[in-house]
Amino acid sequence: MDLNTVAEIRDARLGGTWRPGDAWLGGGTYLFSEPQPHIRRLIDLGRMGWEPLAPTPDGGLEIAATCTIAQLSRHARTFDRTAAPLVEQCCRAFLASWKVWNTATVGGNLCNALPAGPMISLTTALDGVCLLRAPSGGQRRVPVAQFVTGAGRKDLAPGELLRSITLPARALARRTAFRQASLYGLGRSAALLIGTLDPADGSLTLTVTASTVRPFRFWFPPEPNAAAVEEAIRDGIRPEEYFDDIHGLPAWRRHLTLRFAEQIRRELSTPDPMEQEAAR
Repeated sequence: MDLNTVAEIRDARLGGTWRPGDAWLGGGTYLFSEPQPHIRRLIDLGRMGWEPLAPTPDGGLEIAATCTIAQLSRHARTFDRTAAPLVEQCCRAFLASWKVWNTATVGGNLCNALPAGPMISLTTALDGVCLLRAPSGGQRRVPVAQFVTGAGRKDLAPGELLRSITLPARALARRTAFRQASLYGLGRSAALLIGTLDPADGSLTLTVTASTVRPFRFWFPPEPNAAAVEEAIRDGIRPEEYFDDIHGLPAWRRHLTLRFAEQIRRELSTPDPMEQEAAR
Protein backbone atom coordinates (compact mmCIF):
# COMPACT_ATOMS: atom_id res chain seq x y z
CA MET A 1 0.00 0.00 0.00
CA ASP A 2 1.23 3.49 -0.84
CA LEU A 3 1.71 5.72 2.19
CA ASN A 4 0.78 9.04 0.65
CA THR A 5 1.44 11.06 3.81
CA VAL A 6 5.15 10.13 3.87
CA ALA A 7 7.25 13.04 2.64
CA GLU A 8 10.73 11.68 3.38
CA ILE A 9 12.65 8.44 3.85
CA ARG A 10 15.83 8.88 5.86
CA ASP A 11 18.77 6.49 6.28
CA ALA A 12 18.98 5.61 9.99
CA ARG A 13 22.80 5.74 9.81
CA LEU A 14 22.61 9.52 9.38
CA GLY A 15 21.14 10.02 12.84
CA GLY A 16 19.20 13.20 13.47
CA THR A 17 16.46 14.38 15.80
CA TRP A 18 13.34 12.28 16.29
CA ARG A 19 10.18 14.25 15.61
CA PRO A 20 6.41 13.66 15.63
CA GLY A 21 5.31 11.71 12.56
CA ASP A 22 8.51 9.64 12.41
CA ALA A 23 8.47 5.84 12.27
CA TRP A 24 11.20 3.21 12.17
CA LEU A 25 11.19 1.13 8.99
CA GLY A 26 12.41 -2.45 9.30
CA GLY A 27 10.79 -5.02 7.03
CA GLY A 28 7.75 -2.81 6.48
CA THR A 29 5.28 -5.68 6.13
CA TYR A 30 2.96 -4.07 8.68
CA LEU A 31 3.64 -0.42 7.81
CA PHE A 32 2.73 -0.95 4.17
CA SER A 33 -0.23 -3.23 4.86
CA GLU A 34 -2.71 -0.52 5.86
CA PRO A 35 -3.04 3.29 5.92
CA GLN A 36 -0.70 5.13 8.32
CA PRO A 37 -2.01 8.71 8.12
CA HIS A 38 0.02 9.85 11.13
CA ILE A 39 3.41 9.03 9.54
CA ARG A 40 5.35 11.78 7.78
CA ARG A 41 8.87 10.35 7.70
CA LEU A 42 10.34 6.83 7.66
CA ILE A 43 13.70 6.14 9.28
CA ASP A 44 15.10 3.17 7.35
CA LEU A 45 17.03 0.57 9.37
CA GLY A 46 17.83 -1.53 6.29
CA ARG A 47 21.48 -0.42 6.01
CA MET A 48 22.45 -0.52 9.66
CA GLY A 49 24.47 -3.69 9.03
CA TRP A 50 23.44 -5.47 12.20
CA GLU A 51 24.41 -9.14 12.29
CA PRO A 52 21.07 -11.02 12.15
CA LEU A 53 22.11 -13.68 14.66
CA ALA A 54 25.19 -13.77 16.85
CA PRO A 55 26.34 -15.93 19.78
CA THR A 56 26.80 -14.17 23.11
CA PRO A 57 29.91 -14.69 25.27
CA ASP A 58 27.96 -16.89 27.71
CA GLY A 59 26.59 -19.19 24.99
CA GLY A 60 23.31 -17.42 24.41
CA LEU A 61 21.96 -15.98 21.18
CA GLU A 62 21.44 -12.34 20.19
CA ILE A 63 18.78 -11.76 17.54
CA ALA A 64 18.91 -8.40 15.79
CA ALA A 65 15.59 -6.59 15.50
CA THR A 66 16.15 -6.55 11.72
CA CYS A 67 16.64 -10.33 11.50
CA THR A 68 14.04 -11.72 9.11
CA ILE A 69 11.88 -14.74 9.84
CA ALA A 70 13.58 -16.56 6.96
CA GLN A 71 17.03 -15.91 8.44
CA LEU A 72 15.91 -17.12 11.86
CA SER A 73 14.37 -20.26 10.37
CA ARG A 74 17.54 -21.13 8.42
CA HIS A 75 19.64 -20.66 11.53
CA ALA A 76 17.38 -22.95 13.56
CA ARG A 77 17.99 -25.86 11.20
CA THR A 78 21.68 -25.95 12.11
CA PHE A 79 21.36 -24.67 15.69
CA ASP A 80 22.78 -27.31 18.02
CA ARG A 81 20.68 -26.52 21.10
CA THR A 82 17.92 -28.46 22.82
CA ALA A 83 15.39 -25.66 22.25
CA ALA A 84 16.17 -25.35 18.52
CA PRO A 85 12.97 -27.13 17.33
CA LEU A 86 10.88 -24.47 19.07
CA VAL A 87 12.38 -21.76 16.86
CA GLU A 88 11.14 -23.43 13.67
CA GLN A 89 7.75 -24.21 15.24
CA CYS A 90 7.23 -20.54 16.03
CA CYS A 91 8.40 -19.45 12.58
CA ARG A 92 5.83 -21.84 11.09
CA ALA A 93 3.11 -20.33 13.30
CA PHE A 94 3.08 -17.19 11.14
CA LEU A 95 0.08 -16.45 8.97
CA ALA A 96 2.41 -15.41 6.17
CA SER A 97 3.64 -16.26 2.68
CA TRP A 98 7.27 -16.96 1.79
CA LYS A 99 7.52 -13.37 0.54
CA VAL A 100 6.58 -12.05 3.97
CA TRP A 101 9.00 -14.53 5.60
CA ASN A 102 11.86 -12.96 3.64
CA THR A 103 10.90 -9.41 4.60
CA ALA A 104 9.18 -9.44 7.99
CA THR A 105 11.50 -8.99 10.98
CA VAL A 106 11.63 -10.40 14.48
CA GLY A 107 11.71 -6.89 15.91
CA GLY A 108 8.70 -5.80 13.91
CA ASN A 109 6.68 -8.73 15.22
CA LEU A 110 7.50 -7.75 18.81
CA CYS A 111 6.86 -4.05 18.29
CA ASN A 112 3.45 -4.67 16.70
CA ALA A 113 2.61 -6.42 19.99
CA LEU A 114 -0.24 -8.42 18.47
CA PRO A 115 -1.45 -11.29 20.70
CA ALA A 116 -0.85 -13.80 17.88
CA GLY A 117 2.74 -12.67 17.24
CA PRO A 118 4.77 -15.92 17.30
CA MET A 119 8.09 -14.15 17.83
CA ILE A 120 6.60 -12.79 21.05
CA SER A 121 5.72 -16.36 22.00
CA LEU A 122 9.20 -17.66 21.17
CA THR A 123 11.24 -14.97 22.89
CA THR A 124 9.01 -14.85 25.98
CA ALA A 125 9.23 -18.63 26.41
CA LEU A 126 13.04 -18.54 26.13
CA ASP A 127 13.52 -15.71 28.65
CA GLY A 128 14.29 -13.17 25.95
CA VAL A 129 15.46 -9.69 26.94
CA CYS A 130 14.98 -6.65 24.71
CA LEU A 131 17.74 -4.07 24.26
CA LEU A 132 16.11 -0.67 23.75
CA ARG A 133 17.87 2.48 22.54
CA ALA A 134 16.55 5.98 23.12
CA PRO A 135 17.09 8.84 20.64
CA SER A 136 19.51 10.37 23.19
CA GLY A 137 21.68 7.25 22.97
CA GLY A 138 20.68 5.80 26.33
CA GLN A 139 19.96 2.08 26.60
CA ARG A 140 17.81 -0.12 28.79
CA ARG A 141 16.94 -3.81 28.92
CA VAL A 142 13.41 -5.14 29.38
CA PRO A 143 12.28 -8.80 29.44
CA VAL A 144 10.02 -9.59 26.48
CA ALA A 145 7.35 -10.74 28.96
CA GLN A 146 7.23 -7.15 30.27
CA PHE A 147 7.87 -5.40 26.95
CA VAL A 148 4.48 -6.43 25.52
CA THR A 149 1.89 -4.93 27.87
CA GLY A 150 -1.36 -5.53 25.97
CA ALA A 151 -2.93 -6.00 22.55
CA GLY A 152 -0.96 -3.59 20.38
CA ARG A 153 0.74 -2.02 23.42
CA LYS A 154 4.41 -2.20 24.35
CA ASP A 155 6.89 -0.53 26.68
CA LEU A 156 8.44 1.70 24.03
CA ALA A 157 8.83 5.46 24.41
CA PRO A 158 8.54 7.84 21.41
CA GLY A 159 11.63 7.45 19.25
CA GLU A 160 12.92 4.50 21.24
CA LEU A 161 14.27 1.64 19.12
CA LEU A 162 14.29 -2.10 19.69
CA ARG A 163 17.88 -3.03 18.82
CA SER A 164 17.95 -6.75 19.63
CA ILE A 165 16.61 -9.61 21.71
CA THR A 166 18.97 -11.85 23.68
CA LEU A 167 18.13 -15.45 24.58
CA PRO A 168 20.24 -16.78 27.49
CA ALA A 169 22.17 -20.03 27.23
CA ARG A 170 20.24 -21.67 30.06
CA ALA A 171 16.92 -21.15 28.25
CA LEU A 172 18.32 -22.62 25.03
CA ALA A 173 19.25 -25.80 26.92
CA ARG A 174 15.65 -26.48 27.93
CA ARG A 175 13.42 -29.18 26.52
CA THR A 176 10.30 -27.62 24.98
CA ALA A 177 6.68 -28.48 24.15
CA PHE A 178 4.55 -26.51 21.69
CA ARG A 179 0.78 -26.28 21.17
CA GLN A 180 -1.04 -23.99 18.75
CA ALA A 181 -4.59 -23.79 17.41
CA SER A 182 -6.60 -21.65 15.00
CA LEU A 183 -10.19 -21.49 13.86
CA TYR A 184 -8.95 -22.20 10.34
CA GLY A 185 -6.20 -24.23 8.72
CA LEU A 186 -3.15 -21.95 8.46
CA GLY A 187 -5.16 -19.24 10.22
CA ARG A 188 -4.07 -16.73 12.85
CA SER A 189 -3.27 -18.34 16.19
CA ALA A 190 -6.13 -18.35 18.68
CA ALA A 191 -3.96 -19.96 21.34
CA LEU A 192 -0.23 -20.65 21.41
CA LEU A 193 1.30 -22.24 24.50
CA ILE A 194 4.90 -23.22 25.10
CA GLY A 195 6.29 -25.27 27.94
CA THR A 196 9.97 -25.47 28.84
CA LEU A 197 11.66 -27.92 31.20
CA ASP A 198 14.85 -26.69 32.87
CA PRO A 199 17.42 -29.52 33.13
CA ALA A 200 19.25 -27.66 35.89
CA ASP A 201 16.44 -27.82 38.46
CA GLY A 202 13.61 -29.74 36.78
CA SER A 203 11.25 -26.76 36.92
CA LEU A 204 8.50 -26.24 34.36
CA THR A 205 7.69 -22.86 32.84
CA LEU A 206 4.48 -22.39 30.88
CA THR A 207 4.05 -19.44 28.52
CA VAL A 208 0.56 -18.46 27.35
CA THR A 209 0.16 -16.26 24.26
CA ALA A 210 -2.32 -15.61 21.42
CA SER A 211 -5.30 -16.53 23.61
CA THR A 212 -4.49 -13.59 25.89
CA VAL A 213 -3.97 -9.87 25.34
CA ARG A 214 -0.36 -10.13 26.53
CA PRO A 215 2.10 -12.92 27.36
CA PHE A 216 1.65 -14.76 30.64
CA ARG A 217 4.31 -16.95 32.25
CA PHE A 218 3.82 -19.51 34.99
CA TRP A 219 6.67 -21.23 36.86
CA PHE A 220 6.24 -24.57 38.63
CA PRO A 221 8.62 -26.65 40.75
CA PRO A 222 9.50 -30.12 39.40
CA GLU A 223 6.64 -32.41 38.43
CA PRO A 224 3.59 -30.23 39.10
CA ASN A 225 0.25 -32.02 39.11
CA ALA A 226 -2.70 -31.16 36.87
CA ALA A 227 -4.56 -29.33 39.62
CA ALA A 228 -1.61 -27.01 40.30
CA VAL A 229 -1.27 -26.01 36.65
CA GLU A 230 -5.01 -25.45 36.20
CA GLU A 231 -5.27 -23.42 39.39
CA ALA A 232 -2.35 -21.20 38.40
CA ILE A 233 -3.93 -20.38 35.04
CA ARG A 234 -7.42 -19.83 36.42
CA ASP A 235 -6.09 -17.52 39.14
CA GLY A 236 -3.41 -15.85 37.04
CA ILE A 237 -5.41 -14.84 33.96
CA ARG A 238 -8.53 -12.76 34.51
CA PRO A 239 -11.53 -13.32 32.19
CA GLU A 240 -11.06 -9.91 30.56
CA GLU A 241 -7.44 -10.77 29.74
CA TYR A 242 -8.47 -13.37 27.19
CA PHE A 243 -8.45 -11.87 23.71
CA ASP A 244 -11.73 -11.33 21.88
CA ASP A 245 -11.84 -10.93 18.09
CA ILE A 246 -13.13 -12.68 14.96
CA HIS A 247 -10.48 -15.39 15.37
CA GLY A 248 -11.98 -16.76 18.58
CA LEU A 249 -14.23 -15.99 21.53
CA PRO A 250 -12.62 -15.59 24.98
CA ALA A 251 -14.40 -18.65 26.43
CA TRP A 252 -13.08 -20.86 23.62
CA ARG A 253 -9.56 -19.43 23.97
CA ARG A 254 -9.67 -20.10 27.70
CA HIS A 255 -10.76 -23.69 27.05
CA LEU A 256 -7.85 -24.18 24.62
CA THR A 257 -5.43 -22.64 27.09
CA LEU A 258 -6.38 -25.03 29.89
CA ARG A 259 -6.43 -28.03 27.54
CA PHE A 260 -3.03 -27.26 26.00
CA ALA A 261 -1.50 -26.53 29.40
CA GLU A 262 -2.40 -30.01 30.62
CA GLN A 263 -1.10 -31.60 27.41
CA ILE A 264 2.20 -29.77 27.82
CA ARG A 265 2.45 -30.74 31.49
CA ARG A 266 2.01 -34.39 30.58
CA GLU A 267 4.45 -34.25 27.68
CA LEU A 268 7.22 -32.68 29.72
CA SER A 269 6.55 -35.00 32.65
CA THR A 270 7.47 -37.93 30.41
CA PRO A 271 11.18 -38.69 29.94
CA ASP A 272 12.57 -37.66 26.58
CA PRO A 273 13.07 -40.85 24.48
CA MET A 274 16.16 -39.40 22.81
CA GLU A 275 17.78 -38.64 26.15
CA GLN A 276 16.96 -42.13 27.40
CA GLU A 277 18.50 -43.66 24.29
CA ALA A 278 21.64 -41.56 24.63
CA ALA A 279 22.02 -42.65 28.26
CA ARG A 280 22.07 -46.36 27.33
